[in-house]
Amino acid sequence: MTNSLADKQAAVEDIFRDVNRIKSIVTDAVEEGVETALRAVKQGRDAAEDAVHDARTAIKRNPLQSAGVILGVGILIGCLAGFLASRRD
Repeated sequence: MTNSLADKQAAVEDIFRDVNRIKSIVTDAVEEGVETALRAVKQGRDAAEDAVHDARTAIKRNPLQSAGVILGVGILIGCLAGFLASRRD
């Protein structure tokens, strides 16, 4: 009976050791995933800020060309909206 109890206790300790090892692996993986996601968000934010800065610089250098592009895009969107609205009738 004592041998059986000692074997069961050793088996339980092995299971606890395995559970702790798996918990450690999962925790490390989750932390690494969070760090990777935060790094990707920061890179995305930096890229967006760079794009906004580049756009502002381009507008300052060529204000008439920028106004023309905005006018053209507005006309295109208006035509597309009018076309889609007329198709629904």
